[in-house]
Amino acid sequence: MQTYNPNNNQGNQTDNYQNYNYGGNNYGGGTNGYYDNGNSGANYNYDANYNYGNQGQYQNPYNNQGYMDMNLKTVATQEVVAKSFLFMVVALIITAVASLTTSPLIAYRMLTGNGFFILLIAELAIVMVSNWAVSKNNAILAGVLFAVYSYLTGVTCSILFVAYTTASITVIFLVTAAIFAIMAIFGLVTKKDLSSAGSILMMGLLGIIIVSFVNLFLLKSSMLDTIICGIGVLIFVGLTAYDTQKIKRLVAVSNDGNVLTLALMGAFELYLDFINLFLKLLRLFGKRRN
Repeated sequence: MQTYNPNNNQGNQTDNYQNYNYGGNNYGGGTNGYYDNGNSGANYNYDANYNYGNQGQYQNPYNNQGYMDMNLKTVATQEVVAKSFLFMVVALIITAVASLTTSPLIAYRMLTGNGFFILLIAELAIVMVSNWAVSKNNAILAGVLFAVYSYLTGVTCSILFVAYTTASITVIFLVTAAIFAIMAIFGLVTKKDLSSAGSILMMGLLGIIIVSFVNLFLLKSSMLDTIICGIGVLIFVGLTAYDTQKIKRLVAVSNDGNVLTLALMGAFELYLDFINLFLKLLRLFGKRRN
C-alpha cells in the first residue's frame, strides 16, 4: 500500500485508496476493487445481492417480491371479478326460473295488503343479515341468503307476465343485458376513480326511493312515476360501472380466505343493479297487455 507523499511530483493520489475497505465491501485494489489498473468499475461487487461488473448480473429480490405481490393481486382481482359475475348470473337464473314457475296469483297476494310490507321487511332483513355474514366472512350463509333473495325476487316478478307481453319482457331483458355489459366493461377498464360519482348516485337512489313511496301512497301520479323511472335508469346505469370498479378495489383487502365472500358481496350488488335497471326500463318501454 502506498501513502500520499506531498513531495511526490507525479501526484498519483489514487493509489491512496487502493485496498480500502468500506463496510466490509472492497472498494479498492484486487480484482473486485473499484479501481483495477486505473479502469473504473471494471469488476466490483456492491453487495451480495447486486452484481455489477463483467458478470452482467443484476438481482433485486425486493423488486422480484414486489412483482410477485403484484401478480398475486392481479390474479385475485381476476378471480373476484370472475366469480362475482358468475354468482350474479346464477342468481339471475334462479330469479328467472322462479318467475316462470310461480303462479302470478301468488305474486299478486304477496304484493297487496300486508303482504307487501311483510315482503319488504323480509328482503331488507335478508340484505342486512347478508352484510353481517360478509363482515364475518361467512360465505355459506351469505350464499344461501343471496339464493333466497333471488328466489323471492323471481316469485314477485312472476306478476310481470300478467302486465306485460312475453315478447316485450324478453326484448327489455336483452336490452338490459347489453347496457349492463357495456357499463360493467367500462367500470373494469376505466382509469378514472368513480368514487365521487358513486356517492352522488347513492344519494340520488335514496332520493328516488323516498319519492317513489310518496308517489305510491299519496300522489299517485303517472307522470311523476315516469320521471322517477327515467332518473332511475340513469342512476342504475352509473351504479353498474361504479359497483364493478368497487369490486376491483375490494381486492386490496382480499386474501385466500375471503375471496369467495367478497365475490358474493360484489355479485349481490351487481344483481340489484341489473334487476332494478330491468324493472325501470320495463316500466318505461314495456308493452302492456290489453
